[in-house]
Amino acid sequence: MNPQQRINELTDKLIWYNQQYYQNSISEVDDFTFDQQLQELTLLEKQYPELRRPDSPTQRVGGTISKEFATVYHRFPMLSLGNTYSETDLIEFDNRVRKGLRDEPYEYICELKFDGVALSMTYENGVLVQGATRGDGVRGDDITANIRTIRTMPLTVRAQDDLPALFEVRGEGFLPLAEFERINKEREDIGEPLLANPRNAASGTFKQQDSGAVAKRRLDCYLYSFLSEPNPDGTERFQTHEESLVGLAHWGFNVSPTWRKCATISEVMAYINEWETRRFDLPLGTDGIVIKVNRYDQQRELGYTAKSPRWAIAFKYKAMAASTTLNAINYQVGRTGAVTPVAMLTPVLLAGTVVKRASLHNANEIQRLGVELHDTVFVEKGGEIIPKVTGVDLTKRHGQTEPIIYPTHCPACDTPLIRREGEAHFYCPNEKGCPPQRQARFEHFIQRRAMNIESLGEGKIQLLIDRNLVQTPADLYDLTNEQLLGLEKAYPADDTGKVRVVKFGQKTVDNILTAIERSKTQPFANVVFALGIRYVGNTTAERLTDYFGSMDALMAASLETLSGVPDVGPRIAQSVAEWFGEADNQHYVQRLKAAGLQMVGERKVVEAVSDTLTGKTFLYSGTFTNYTREEIETQIAAHGGRLLSGVSKKLNYLIVGENAGPSKVAKAQQLNVPMIGEDEFTAMLGE
Repeated sequence: MNPQQRINELTDKLIWYNQQYYQNSISEVDDFTFDQQLQELTLLEKQYPELRRPDSPTQRVGGTISKEFATVYHRFPMLSLGNTYSETDLIEFDNRVRKGLRDEPYEYICELKFDGVALSMTYENGVLVQGATRGDGVRGDDITANIRTIRTMPLTVRAQDDLPALFEVRGEGFLPLAEFERINKEREDIGEPLLANPRNAASGTFKQQDSGAVAKRRLDCYLYSFLSEPNPDGTERFQTHEESLVGLAHWGFNVSPTWRKCATISEVMAYINEWETRRFDLPLGTDGIVIKVNRYDQQRELGYTAKSPRWAIAFKYKAMAASTTLNAINYQVGRTGAVTPVAMLTPVLLAGTVVKRASLHNANEIQRLGVELHDTVFVEKGGEIIPKVTGVDLTKRHGQTEPIIYPTHCPACDTPLIRREGEAHFYCPNEKGCPPQRQARFEHFIQRRAMNIESLGEGKIQLLIDRNLVQTPADLYDLTNEQLLGLEKAYPADDTGKVRVVKFGQKTVDNILTAIERSKTQPFANVVFALGIRYVGNTTAERLTDYFGSMDALMAASLETLSGVPDVGPRIAQSVAEWFGEADNQHYVQRLKAAGLQMVGERKVVEAVSDTLTGKTFLYSGTFTNYTREEIETQIAAHGGRLLSGVSKKLNYLIVGENAGPSKVAKAQQLNVPMIGEDEFTAMLGE
């Protein structure tokens, strides 16, 4: 089988796996097989870039970096909707529709109003060619590379007889609530500010210029609109909004199944009331209901105002909030030692669930709110899974309230807490001996984005620690069948008082040992992330591994060298240098190396040829006669130079080839960065 045939075979297989998983919830293959095939396709496409298909699933992992977004003019304006919080206004809207249609029969389609970012996607001959933000409704930003990272968004719509040659779909891009919580937990672990809410997080992510970083946030999108020019005979592709939703789903687009056709405004009201609480069971935020006249000919007859259509309106739910008593505060210790306060509340019904605890984030937040023990507090459940305390009802403050005194010692191990300058959290510095830190480090190590040993989840790690079978994650690689088989322990479940039994039968043991062995194939960047160095998340781990190429080089790097890594600031550099400077950590890494974990990146480590370019920074743009892009990068590294990720004041030279990016050239001119050709670059090498 030649490379073209293998690339086509892998592309078709992976597209099929994705369609089955994301559209039909069917796992055709296990994660390992999928990842192996995706990795093989990625390597083939690097070797033969001219053979990569436009619908290749490798495009979903991102990697495109754009320093500015091009402006896109929408073929059809993306208008906003009028909105209301009042049922009376809905009745008035219905009366206007009836009057505008002169009492002709009509129906509504009701859809959940998802709390995200309005997006527009254009397809030509079934291929996604452009993705854009709403912008001002007339023009938006071209974010095609970021749209391609959405796994539920078809890169290619399979040939259909009824598929227009050119069409546009619109939808709401969003960050799933579970993903939002995961990101915030990771940010909290590494001392980064928390994201405010899923909507802002989604908006900011779609506007990131590195699509590789976008891909890591697992954005999603629900489609709700189809637009195209009329058929050659003048007829429309669809006659109703209902038909368009069914058609989009038929073509493989991700359409929320929650929409409903309503014959009367009373049925609309019933739908609104039904979803007022049901919406909190969904995996994403919603803030209302969109009501549209179903028939497109009736929509055209009703027309538009200057700002919005007369045939649609949005009903918005009021924020879900409640008041209750703050009884106590529990202080939880995380993986990095950060101590987080959790408000323990008198149970209160909120958004259809009983809330007993809420987030208070850190000592600064307690001070900002001015909250005291036994206060009546306001609790909201907006776009987050975990409710949060948002304020204090001072009218109900009584003489029995007590100021909150933040602990001075770790609630788990009684070690004196420290607070670094500029940090919001207090930390327990007892990294090796603090029980919750120790367990959290194991949980961090085995997570999917690190070593992916998920067979050890659900309390199994806790049992291994309790039986003294593991002290550090390196001990996992020494575990045997004899040690694990038959292990059993009962643990009290949180809140319920019930007992949960963790038991290791033969099948469980086999799964654990297989997962541990398989983890040895996880990429070098995953290994660095798994180490759990403070402030080093997935993205920073990739920056470090791309820059240094091997664990030995990373461990030997000076603070000055670490500070020079793109996107690694002084705080991260200091943390990495301190971590690798500790003898215990050096021994830990050596044990992981001996166990067979990946200690070298995909790129080969470049051997030094000379120090001709030492102290100089470079960036290239365009295509070259005598060098491939990889060869330029290799030459820069081999002669002691450093490659930057973008044009900035830190850049010494921009190497310009044919068809160089105009934005890079313009910025280099603006900053007076010298631009050289490949001949001048070769001369600098002394070759």
